[in-house]
Formats: sequence, structure tokens, C-alpha cells
Amino acid sequence: MTPKIEFFLGSLILFVFFLAGTGFTGQKDSQSSHFIKITILYDNYIFNEDLKPSWGFSALIEGTERTFLFDTGADGKILLYNMQKLSINPEKIEAIFLSHIHGDHTGGLDSFLICNPHVSCYLPSSFPESFKQKVKNFGAKLVQVSHPVEIYKNIYSTGEMGKWIKEQSMLIKTEKGVIVITGCAHPGIVNIIKKAKEITKSNVYLVVGGFHLAGARSHQVKKIIQEFKKEGVEKVAPCHCSGDLTRKLFQEFYRENFIFAGVGKKIIIN
Repeated sequence: MTPKIEFFLGSLILFVFFLAGTGFTGQKDSQSSHFIKITILYDNYIFNEDLKPSWGFSALIEGTERTFLFDTGADGKILLYNMQKLSINPEKIEAIFLSHIHGDHTGGLDSFLICNPHVSCYLPSSFPESFKQKVKNFGAKLVQVSHPVEIYKNIYSTGEMGKWIKEQSMLIKTEKGVIVITGCAHPGIVNIIKKAKEITKSNVYLVVGGFHLAGARSHQVKKIIQEFKKEGVEKVAPCHCSGDLTRKLFQEFYRENFIFAGVGKKIIIN
């Protein structure tokens, strides 16, 4: 081996050790500023056996400009139990996003606000005045939402949708496309997807949450799946009120792009 080759190899080894020391791997780390993490804290489908499943929905959103709690499930004791099991400190959450008025999405709010009233609470403006006053009485900042709006950088609300049950969904714009998070999708899951594309001018990367298809028949679900494909939805994570049949059929169609969602599931988008 010539001196030049020995020098080159020695320099290369030193450089590799330098990279190892700095933690640089050429890949984005899940703890960097380029990730979004969605942790399902409350759901009737179970993913983590150490947690308590129950009818309802709640998810923690991290990696955005603010740390959000999306909905609060039906029972505050179960919500806080699951958070404790996952080592999630309620005081670290900065904002709450409530999709709609139903108790399986708002029932845990009081228990959470007792632990942390220092949050901004984004809710549809159609919520009863008594509910709004309760939020204020806890000391939280009340923010009413009627129309599509950018809440924080790259975080949007669809605004109130639907004629009978008013509901808002959360949209998170990423380099891969928009993430759509739904509570129950009462206004229609496909309508929400179309609204998300209209608001963000972006493709839909992921749809996660309740699809409101628990009572749907096979041909109805397949029609919805075709609409998903037509709208270019890349990945799906149906849970809560989506139904067993819906999850089964979406898994068959989406294959590796189907995400098993349930309480305790963590979805990381780099």
C-alpha cells in the first residue's frame, strides 16, 4: 500500500468517526424539526395492550409550531391514564382542537383542563354558549372557528362543515402533502379530503381518524375507496367510527400504505 493510499484511508476513517460523533447519518432524525408525530391517545381500537381502549377519539400532534391535543375522548380518567402510560405531560400541550360537539370527542376536556388550563381551545363556533363559557371559566383561551383558517404555520382548520352536525377537521401541510385528521367525518370523508386540497393547494398524503363508515356496506366502502384513489390519497389510517369492514377493505386496497391505527399507535412523518 502506497503512502498516498494509506493517508487517504486514514483520513476517511477519521471522517467517519467525526460523523458518528456528531450524530449525522444522512437521514432525518424523528426528533428533528422536520417530523410530524401523531400519537393516538384514545380510541375504541387497540394498538398498545398497556393502554385502555374506549369509544371515542383523541390524538396528540407534535412537530408542528404548537403541540396540539386533537379531541379529548369520552372519559377524562381514561385519557389521562393513557397519557400517563405514554409518559405524556399534559402541561406540555399548548392547544386543543375540538372537531365537533359529541361527547365521545369532548368528554375528557374538563379533566384535561384541570391539569392544564393554559391552552388555546379551537372549537367550532356552533358549539353551545354554555360549553364556550365552561372553557373560559377554566382559564383557557377560547378561539371560535367558522371558516377555513390557518391556525399556525402549516396548520389549518377546514372550518365548520356539514349541515346537521357541524364539524371541523385539522390539516397539516408537509413536504409530502397534507395530513388530514378527522374526528368522525360527519360531513363526509371525501368532502373533507376535497376541502383539504382546496384550502392547502396540496395533494393529500395521509388521512387519519374516524371515517364514519361503521354501518356502511361493502359496495359503499369500495366506492369511497375509489374516491380516495381518484383524489390521490397516498396513505390511510382509519379508526374510531370507521368500522371493521372499512378497515379490512381499505387494507386490501392500500396494502403497505394502510396504517393500523388504534390507541397507542404512533405515526411519524419525516
